[in-house]
Amino acid sequence: MFRVRPTVRKITAALLASLAMLPGIAIEQELELDYRMNEQIVQVPAGVDNRAMLETTVFRPNGPGPFPLLVINHGKDPGRPSAQPRDRFYHMATAFVKRGYAVMVPMRQGFANSTGRYRDRGCDMTANGYLQADDIRSTVEYARTQSWIDKEHIVVAGQSYGGLATMALGTQALPGVRGLINFAGGLRDDSDRCAWRSALVSAFAEYGANSKVPSLWMYGENDSLFGPDLANRLHEAFVQAGGKARLVEFPSFKRDAHGMLASRDGEKIWLDDTMRFLKGLGMPTEVIHKVPARPTPPRTEYAQLDDIEAVPFLSENGRRAYADYLTKMTPRAFAVSPSGAWTWAEEGEAPDARALATCSAKSSEPCKLYSIDDYIVWNGNRIDAAEKASMTASIAAPADANAPGAVGSTVPPANTVPTAQ
Repeated sequence: MFRVRPTVRKITAALLASLAMLPGIAIEQELELDYRMNEQIVQVPAGVDNRAMLETTVFRPNGPGPFPLLVINHGKDPGRPSAQPRDRFYHMATAFVKRGYAVMVPMRQGFANSTGRYRDRGCDMTANGYLQADDIRSTVEYARTQSWIDKEHIVVAGQSYGGLATMALGTQALPGVRGLINFAGGLRDDSDRCAWRSALVSAFAEYGANSKVPSLWMYGENDSLFGPDLANRLHEAFVQAGGKARLVEFPSFKRDAHGMLASRDGEKIWLDDTMRFLKGLGMPTEVIHKVPARPTPPRTEYAQLDDIEAVPFLSENGRRAYADYLTKMTPRAFAVSPSGAWTWAEEGEAPDARALATCSAKSSEPCKLYSIDDYIVWNGNRIDAAEKASMTASIAAPADANAPGAVGSTVPPANTVPTAQ
């Protein structure tokens, strides 16, 4: 039996080169907490007798509060939930901290470093949503005990599986929760004899019949999982059963609209409709705080962006990789090392930090960024052809260039992009 349950991370973080040889958790350990938004990780009690602890990321403005709260709920990657890295929804969190909100992103039971057991009811999408909603409820209840939270101004959002769970949560009477936001909510199960589309329609119909909170839904034209036809079926079932929801169908977004929320450019899609929805709920919408931009290396005049021969330390495989990097979408970054290691990262959160972390983990010498987005940040000296040849001569190709997981493999394991030295 084979199940596929892709989420934002499959669409975005999967585009990190060399992930084939580095577990995702190793990258997560390298990314520092963001001091600009007072990022911290707290443990939220959940489950039977509160014996489970949910690894929960918190962002908040300076000061004691109380702050209105946004809770953002994650989807599910293919594979073991415990191997899924901590979600942050960094770009959405930034927009809300600017508007004076605290933001909490709980990893539900069994995911990432949360304790407890991941619970699954197979093709019963209705039950799956309810099970996951239990942990969201625990997060909201925990938040309402905190002095820095405004207990009467709470909004809950979710993406993909988190969107399904968020709509299931809306069947419960939760004090202080004024609205729900469903970003491409659903769950796909490609196992044998699972009519998952019909099961989703039934789930949303039940949630609509028992809904107690208004909601905003956003689905994209080129969503690879839940396209326009299915999105309309889900919305129609929800509303006809009695639920209150506005569906926003936005145009095609980059390669796949399912990754919109994780993209730096996604704010152009979701922000205006979200702010109108929040204003109607009596929630704050005006920017009142400034979040400084992330520090990045300055642009240099080292070379033209498309001058592949100017990139230092690269073997022939590396030069091909840089040519491939030039076709990728922004935000993006390319890192290199004197050892011959290279890595590029595209989309998602902090591709520059991810590229550096991955390159450094696989290199015997320090890595530096060569390019960010559409410009060069390398500030080293140019290397002439003879010196470059001597440096790359010792970087041999693997005996079997197509062996999965080998250095320079052209047949990477699922959800990866190859790298080389």
